[in-house]
Amino acid sequence: MILSKLQLHLSKVFLMIFLRDRQSIFFSLFFPIIFMTVFGFVNNGQQEPLNIGVVNESDSVVAADFVQQLKDSLVFNVTIGTEGLLRSELEEGDQTMVLVIPEIFNTANLDRQSVELRILVDAAQLAQLSLVMPLLEQTLIEIEREFRDTEPMFSLVIEDVQARSQSYLDFLLPGLMAFTLMQLSIAGSGYNIIEFRRKGILKRLFVTPIQPKDFITAIVLARTTIVLTQLFVLITFAVLVLDVQIIGSFAAFFFVVILGTFIFLNLGFCLGSIAKTQQAAIMIGNIVIFPQIFLSGVFYPIESMPEFVQPVANVLPLSFVSTGMRDIANEGVSLLAIMPSLIGIAVWLVVSYVLATRLFVWKEVAN
Repeated sequence: MILSKLQLHLSKVFLMIFLRDRQSIFFSLFFPIIFMTVFGFVNNGQQEPLNIGVVNESDSVVAADFVQQLKDSLVFNVTIGTEGLLRSELEEGDQTMVLVIPEIFNTANLDRQSVELRILVDAAQLAQLSLVMPLLEQTLIEIEREFRDTEPMFSLVIEDVQARSQSYLDFLLPGLMAFTLMQLSIAGSGYNIIEFRRKGILKRLFVTPIQPKDFITAIVLARTTIVLTQLFVLITFAVLVLDVQIIGSFAAFFFVVILGTFIFLNLGFCLGSIAKTQQAAIMIGNIVIFPQIFLSGVFYPIESMPEFVQPVANVLPLSFVSTGMRDIANEGVSLLAIMPSLIGIAVWLVVSYVLATRLFVWKEVAN
């Protein structure tokens, strides 16, 4: 597509108009930066040891060894005490769980039968219980091997492949970028059309030789420039300040960003054509934006959602954009590897463009 001098001139004019709204530009950068910073501090901290109380009713050596291994573990913060005292601490939230070692926990009984250990938990801590139980069971297995003096049937050799550790912020950044470009694009086209109508700008443009395609192309170029600049600032902040890792190609990443920007600019034009007032635009915009915030995998994977929701979530435009950006940023895949996402993006490009051109009637929008 060859841009005309008129389209380039209009793009510069719209760009200057948008840049005058410094307050909007500031807050569109401020909130994502604050959001990322909060999650960065929350999720990049060191994991605190789990508080576990131990009631040792046995005076055997094997029970003492078991307790000592729990103390030596970096995962647990062990407190020794009576059942009554530790039960009270559990009820007050000072302990994650309480492990009761019975009196019969000794070599003789363990050699003949399995001895049950009681674990006292709060119902609110059941999610953590699934993480702690394998650690407790592994400790028991190691103790059993020691006092029975038996060799395991096989051994595990750990080979360090230096895998990249991914934080929640690494996962969050692509989705947050996709969400940000959706908001900026819809606001940049839809809300601006309504504002131009309110100020009489569209009415004056209507009587000029400017064609609708020139007007739309100019706004798309101007808003795309602003969106890409803002997202570049956000990504630079995340990488340099918050130590977010992007292992894929930045060129491929921004290619998906550009395609996503075109989709939501078109949807914004639809919004501006339908809504006649700012209040109506806000209501319609919420219908478009809010479901995608929670259903497009911005904050957590779509696979973790209820099964009946996933078919709808998978076909939303923000889902295709955020999934493609996340696969590139977190997995380092090529554009060819995210072909399903690109196909979905292409379909939404066609659908959004058709809707934008059908709904954007120059005379009706200008009035």
